[in-house]
Amino acid sequence: MDACTLGDLLDVIGGPSVRLHTAPAGLTVPVTEALLYDAHAPLPRAPGALLLAVGVRASAAGPLARAAAEAGMSGLVVRGPDGPLAEAESAGVALLSVDEDAAWHHVHLLLASAIGARPSTAGSGLGDLFALADAVATAVGGATVVEDPRQRILAYSTVPGQPVDEDRRQGILGLQVPTSPENSEQYRVLFAADGPVRLPALGGTGLGDPGGLLPRLAVAVRAGGETLGSLWVVDDGNLAPDAEEALAQGASTAALLLLRARAAQELARHQNGDLLRRLLDGTADPAGAAHRLGLGLGPDGDPAPVRVAAFVLDSAVSAADVEQTALRLLDLVRLQCEARYGRHACVLVDGVVYALLPALGEHGGARHKRLAEDIVRRAGQALRVPVRAGLGDVVPGLAEVTASRADADLVLRVLGPELPVASVAEVRPRVALLRLTEVMGERRELSAGAWRTVLAYDTEHGTDYARTLVSWLDAGCDMAGAARLLAVHPNTCRYRLRQAQQQLGIDLDDPDERLVLWLQLRTLAGLTATPTASS
Repeated sequence: MDACTLGDLLDVIGGPSVRLHTAPAGLTVPVTEALLYDAHAPLPRAPGALLLAVGVRASAAGPLARAAAEAGMSGLVVRGPDGPLAEAESAGVALLSVDEDAAWHHVHLLLASAIGARPSTAGSGLGDLFALADAVATAVGGATVVEDPRQRILAYSTVPGQPVDEDRRQGILGLQVPTSPENSEQYRVLFAADGPVRLPALGGTGLGDPGGLLPRLAVAVRAGGETLGSLWVVDDGNLAPDAEEALAQGASTAALLLLRARAAQELARHQNGDLLRRLLDGTADPAGAAHRLGLGLGPDGDPAPVRVAAFVLDSAVSAADVEQTALRLLDLVRLQCEARYGRHACVLVDGVVYALLPALGEHGGARHKRLAEDIVRRAGQALRVPVRAGLGDVVPGLAEVTASRADADLVLRVLGPELPVASVAEVRPRVALLRLTEVMGERRELSAGAWRTVLAYDTEHGTDYARTLVSWLDAGCDMAGAARLLAVHPNTCRYRLRQAQQQLGIDLDDPDERLVLWLQLRTLAGLTATPTASS
């Protein structure tokens, strides 16, 4: 297990529970344990420890900060905001604080749990599975693989001298068992059995044919009635006499390792999701977050560019089902992103699923667009409800990820059934008009003007001056083009415009007035140049 760092710890419990005031040595210093200060006992030497200032007022904890540094500790935790900031910085130890009313035993449990529960960088425990595969291969006498229920290869043995066939080679190369009807039937037999089963070779004629495949000895890996995966051993005719018993024992160990790997993976997902949530609202440290999320640097040493993708269910989903369906959408987005980018951060916030996509080497966002389209298509099939996806702009690094999130949110608001997926660059005019609508609606000086007079006149007299004006302006002040949009004769259009100028005092010869009137009618009135039956 990799050492837990101060940054890792803050990613898990930072925020309201534990606040960081200073970290002179940076966020990558190791944190090994949490110790309760005892005024009646010598301070032990504990490299990497966090010292909890039990019984010491925050404002009087300066000597304790220096003592912690001399003992090799990484930081000091005090109650309340008035900690010894200058002393901690001078001593080179981190200073953290908790609420005034926090119970020290609770704080100690919180910190100790977070430090001890942190998974490895891989977050999967797969190293143990590789060791298990080697142990099983040695005990059983044949090359071994460990698979998950989806027939993905999680680990494989590397014991020298054990025969393998083409199926194993191809599976290891792609980390996926080759699909075929014969393979599917063998998995059906395997998962229906209570113990190890011997399965015939697929294709070729087995041992008598050097080009053929070899038989297998396999067993399902289960825990509490749930199938977690399977173990497969290549049978070259020289397996150990007790091969089935040894394989069954290996399955028991594999179940424990797979459960542990699942727990570690779920913890890592939760931590990364919480970190992404804080990045999106601008409360997380970008430098520490990049390290925690495994985002490297670009070729020039600068932070790797990223973009935010946002996915949301169609509003047609019933209120009773929306929460559960949104969680299923989160799982689907995470699965697809992990399949392409490995360890990945996704989070559900207020009904929207956000994913942080690495953009290094992207060419025009084409890969991200295809991913979003694929997720929307799969989600529509699996969830049986339409899903929309918006892609924010690519930003230089995590420090600007809030801007990409804002872009993605705006894109979601302008999408519809005719355009379920888009990047902000593709819908920039729509997004700009949406923001203009919001800004103009909030400011009296921007929302006042002749457009209100035009709409009121139309309502009172049954005229269609407002739509005629929008159509004419949309058509670039071309009378024939406006008439086509309105489905009327050009003379009708010309008459309406002349009447609007005379009766309402609009100066259509003034380009500034034309521009403001068009913007207000388009944004605040929501009018578009659509044909009308009125003449």
